[in-house]
Amino acid sequence: MTGKDKMQILILDDEKQFTEELSEFFNRSGYVAHESNTEKDARAILDHHEIDLLVLDVRLPGVNGLDILNEIKGKFPDMEVIIVSAHGDMDTVIKAMRLGAFDYLRKPFRHIDIQIAIERTQKYLKIQQQLKRAEEKNSLISKGLQARINRQLIGVSKKMQEVFEQAILASKYPDANVLITGESGTGKENIARIIHYSSDRKDHVFSAVNASAITESLLESEFFGHKKGSFTGADSDKMGFFELCDKGTLFLDEIADMPLNLQAKILRAAEEKVITRVGDTKEICTDFRIISATNNNIKRSIEEKKFRLDLFHRLNTLEIHIPPLRERPEDIKPLLIYYVDYFATKFNKPPVRISNEVVKMLSQYDFPGNVRELRNLVERAIILSKGEILVNNDFSIVFQKPEEAAPITDRLSLKDQEIKLIRETLQQCDYNQKATAELLGITRDALIRRMKKYNISINRILK
Repeated sequence: MTGKDKMQILILDDEKQFTEELSEFFNRSGYVAHESNTEKDARAILDHHEIDLLVLDVRLPGVNGLDILNEIKGKFPDMEVIIVSAHGDMDTVIKAMRLGAFDYLRKPFRHIDIQIAIERTQKYLKIQQQLKRAEEKNSLISKGLQARINRQLIGVSKKMQEVFEQAILASKYPDANVLITGESGTGKENIARIIHYSSDRKDHVFSAVNASAITESLLESEFFGHKKGSFTGADSDKMGFFELCDKGTLFLDEIADMPLNLQAKILRAAEEKVITRVGDTKEICTDFRIISATNNNIKRSIEEKKFRLDLFHRLNTLEIHIPPLRERPEDIKPLLIYYVDYFATKFNKPPVRISNEVVKMLSQYDFPGNVRELRNLVERAIILSKGEILVNNDFSIVFQKPEEAAPITDRLSLKDQEIKLIRETLQQCDYNQKATAELLGITRDALIRRMKKYNISINRILK
């Protein structure tokens, strides 16, 4: 625990009796306890002590405990947080877990309950220490290889095995650009990482960039870099993505949403492998490979003059299409098992079994959000689960009635599927754009752009 013999715990709760009682228990148990009944007191303690664990009441006078949690995890990422509350608001619990809380206890709880939680935390901290020491001994290459291991392709279907074979084939040609297509949530970035870390470029940078998540005014600076003083806010020289990925791989996600004026510059950089920083005249040679991805019908975008045909040919030396999850239902069970084990471990739950009814139910579900939707469903189910076996009621999915099912031509349209997914997720999140974007795995700005693109109006939906 950062060189100290005893674990240091900070309690932040507005009930003085609660903090005194808990502090006394912690001190008797061999920990070093610090009490605070206000946010101000807690900040003062954090300024003078290396805290390992924060016990945080989610409801405090004049401040939202979730905001404190978010700030703490930003400033002290190695500090663990146990949320306590007298209110059983499951939405708050889920948000706390997503923000990085290690555990949640509902008041009143027994001392043994928080002792067990702390013991799990201690084990976790020791593991984190071991990982940190290992990372200090290893290079950036080792971290990259670990990232590759954590993103292995999960799929037993013939279609996904073919995708994997295509990815390995692409890795053998490290100078060939690759275009990956597929619906949102199918795992396009995972395939890109497999290609990179299986290629001769694996010892260098893999940088994933969402082309629709960068504001248009900063696109050129982000890709090509800039010289100090070239524009307001350019306080120092900056490397762009192309320069950063020298000898490595640049993954461009949602390539079809890239503005036309930038497409011409991307084409020139891809052809000549020479870039010039914004505000500079010096040309910089850089050897990068581009792997791009889109969930849109890019050929339709070309026909509508929204995407350059010459750039398409430059990026599409090799093309890999990832089929949606509904076309490979045999992959649902192995994905389900993987994510159940992953989140049970992450949230310190006991081993969780999956009922046969759950497997049967999910195998019949359409999964408009694909693997990402399955992942989110499992995460929520694990957080809310109270038993040792997952049942149908643990999964909040709505099946479409047969008479409401869309015609086959509509179901095969990527555009229609994306509109449907955005609308359904907005409704599920009570039309909160930030929560919707997080659930979809995109930025809020990217969500707003899509809503404008498809003319999705919250006011119109609510009527």
